[in-house]
Amino acid sequence: MIGFLKGTVEFVTEDTLLMDVSGVGFELKISTSTASALPSAGSPVTMYTHLAVKEDDMTLYGFLRREELELFKILITVSGVGPKSAQGILGVLTPDDLRFAIMSGDAKSISRAPGVGSRTAQRIILDLKAKIADMDISALDKAAGALEGVSTAGAAQNMRDEAVEALTALGYSATEAYKAVKAADNGEFTDPQALLKEALKRML
Repeated sequence: MIGFLKGTVEFVTEDTLLMDVSGVGFELKISTSTASALPSAGSPVTMYTHLAVKEDDMTLYGFLRREELELFKILITVSGVGPKSAQGILGVLTPDDLRFAIMSGDAKSISRAPGVGSRTAQRIILDLKAKIADMDISALDKAAGALEGVSTAGAAQNMRDEAVEALTALGYSATEAYKAVKAADNGEFTDPQALLKEALKRML
């Protein structure tokens, strides 16, 4: 299949990119965030692609980053999430924000995407939490193994969970809390309160 295309931008609409690749025009479906990030007409561009094939249609979906493409492929494995919905999710959430939303159980952020209801968002979280964790071993998990005062990764995870819960109790969203705790944990914390204080600094 077509893994990526290199060419120039012919024109861009809200959801479509027409690329000139050696004189051949390729039409790619893109997210609104990709549309806003594309260069002007005539500029060189590389797009990572996924070809969705149905009985009566073939659609080429395009992404500026390979990371987005990989998350797109994972999203469409979830029952009820088609290519259009998956790209819609990536249009409202960056790859990092989507991972944080899945790992923190933040269905509200995911359901901001057009056509994605709360039930579908919950299904995405349920189906993909383990896959996302395996795909992207976070700095928190790496740090957990380096903590001298913590014997198991489970104990380190409990510490982080306590900090996240405390931040959500203060009114922050689960995604914001998870992101702040991840950024704050440099591998030196063994006390949830200390980690919480450092995370709070990053929220201000």
